[in-house]
Amino acid sequence: MSAPAGRAPRLERVIGTVLRTGVAMSSTCLVAGLLLSLAMGRGAPATFLLNAGIIILLATPVTRVVISTIEYVIERDWGFATLTFIVLLELVASAVAALVFNRKL
Repeated sequence: MSAPAGRAPRLERVIGTVLRTGVAMSSTCLVAGLLLSLAMGRGAPATFLLNAGIIILLATPVTRVVISTIEYVIERDWGFATLTFIVLLELVASAVAALVFNRKL
């Protein structure tokens, strides 16, 4: 189950970039939405930015799991690929359950 020498650092770099980008984008949307909300009151642009910031923040770890799963499949590391795929299924199941129990789906 050992990965080729260049694979693990590349995976770590990609995941690090995804996490930093997701947090930066989320923070930017949240700050802009907050400033618009304070300046103009509650409006559509402020609400959109605040909602986008929350969605991006929630999607960031899911994206990390998707990238990890794909990379492990490429490496043919079936043990880790299976585990990360199970985590991905649990994340999707929890999102669907939340939508179903809140009558949104």
